[in-house]
Amino acid sequence: MVDRLANSEANSKRIAVVEGCFGAAGQPLVIPGRVLIGEGVLTKLCRKKPKARQFFLFNDILVYGNIVIQKKKYNKQHIIPLESVTIATVPDEGDLRNGWIIKTPTKSFAVYAATATEKSEWMNHIGKCVGDLLQKSGKAPTGEHAAVWVPDSEATVCMRCQKVKFTPVSRRHHCRKCGYVVCGPCSDKKYLLPSQSSKPVRVCEFCFVQLTAGGLEPRSDSISRLGSKFNNLSDDDDDDDSSD
Repeated sequence: MVDRLANSEANSKRIAVVEGCFGAAGQPLVIPGRVLIGEGVLTKLCRKKPKARQFFLFNDILVYGNIVIQKKKYNKQHIIPLESVTIATVPDEGDLRNGWIIKTPTKSFAVYAATATEKSEWMNHIGKCVGDLLQKSGKAPTGEHAAVWVPDSEATVCMRCQKVKFTPVSRRHHCRKCGYVVCGPCSDKKYLLPSQSSKPVRVCEFCFVQLTAGGLEPRSDSISRLGSKFNNLSDDDDDDDSSD
């Protein structure tokens, strides 16, 4: 099906429409062999709060952006190569239902669909596209993924020292390795994480010690010890103070 659509005029026109919706600030999307599989609005868990984002699934990339005018104009385009993607379901909790995590070496975040059926369709299509790409390339699935950031609202005190309370003066910061919300003193170190940045990035004291010693434990273990309260996972790219 994908192969039949790859060079069809109808497919090219659909992709050109999506490209046009992002305007001159967006990257070109029309290339030979690319197929638009589907699109829809998903709720993306960002650093401050859940936000609606428009997603487009192609056979080789996942594209999303902010909704300016539905079906007409989007901005802040993000392009994720599917070869680097793995996905994992997120248990329903409170108002956040029908979710899954999109994990890549550069960034990882949770999204939520309106219904269980929609979630299943998205996950199935993404999984198939990733599987097809890996099969064609002969590559192995990506082993390392960026941590998913714990939302600001989930931490009133530093998640490392458990002492410093967050206030307008004592600000929240995020460790780029574990994703915890930490205070300034607990995150005054930087470490080069090549998959995330060409420059050293903020890490907490715990991760810095583990990284320099070469024995960092998997983040999934440390998250599980905190219980379900911290299972609402996000990233920061839609917030003004994303540098922290």
